[in-house]
Amino acid sequence: MNIRDFEYLVALADHKHFRKAAEACFVSQPTLSGQIRKLEDELGTALLERSSRRVLFTEAGLQLVEQAKTILKEVKTFKDMASGQSSSMSGPMHIGFIPTLGPYLLPRIIPAVKTEYPDLELYLHEAQTAQLVRQLEEGKLDCLVLASVDETQPFKEIEVYQEPLSVAVPSDHEWADREVIDMSLLSGKTVLSLGDGHCLRDQALGFCFAAGAKDDERFKATSLETLRNMVAAGTGITLLPELSLPAEHERDGVCYIRATNPVPSRTIVLVYRPGSPLRERYEQFAQMIKAQLEKRIPAAA
Repeated sequence: MNIRDFEYLVALADHKHFRKAAEACFVSQPTLSGQIRKLEDELGTALLERSSRRVLFTEAGLQLVEQAKTILKEVKTFKDMASGQSSSMSGPMHIGFIPTLGPYLLPRIIPAVKTEYPDLELYLHEAQTAQLVRQLEEGKLDCLVLASVDETQPFKEIEVYQEPLSVAVPSDHEWADREVIDMSLLSGKTVLSLGDGHCLRDQALGFCFAAGAKDDERFKATSLETLRNMVAAGTGITLLPELSLPAEHERDGVCYIRATNPVPSRTIVLVYRPGSPLRERYEQFAQMIKAQLEKRIPAAA
């Protein structure tokens, strides 16, 4: 057996489909299927239930998948240590971003990355927090840039930005002319929110509930842009993170009002696995993100 066999096994467990697993490994389906069967023969145990039309792992197969994930993670760490790149900003780096941050943060930092670290090869992955954390645990991602939540506590966190949230209202709303709004005014109001799985949903609603507002159960947005468009259509009000806001107080039917007492916010962090040999690289990358935000958003300083 070899490392590639472990990659095939883990890919099949992730995708539950031979063709998709083969595509993820950049091999043909017969090649992947043949290697899995060869691995079973070598181990002397069945990894899959052959009688099922679906990809179902045996109990032994499930245990070996978990061990394969551990082996692959350790192999990656070994390669990182051997590469001699622990403090250099060169080579590949796979970074995960959440959907409520990536589209607004990346345009601010990518030009600086290309200028300051021309030898760094960024591979960007966007997904919700739970999926990103799982991929970081399995060694599929090197680090994450997201909002700090309970799921990220077992990892090393570097804070890069305390991002305030603003109240977004339709341009014809009674609060539209306000520059600042006290959160207590949300008492009794109904707010629009993102759907389940978005960490920003719980963070924003936490501040709204504390102010006495309630969640609009009739609608759950799939993205910040959907949420923004629903506000523009006059269906309600919401909280939006600062990096997603335009420079203007009002644009395209939405007015953005700074909130206070308290200031709702989320903590943006760079997260990586404890013990990673690339710690210095992540710290340097985090400082670059922080510097870019401080340069373009004075409030971040």
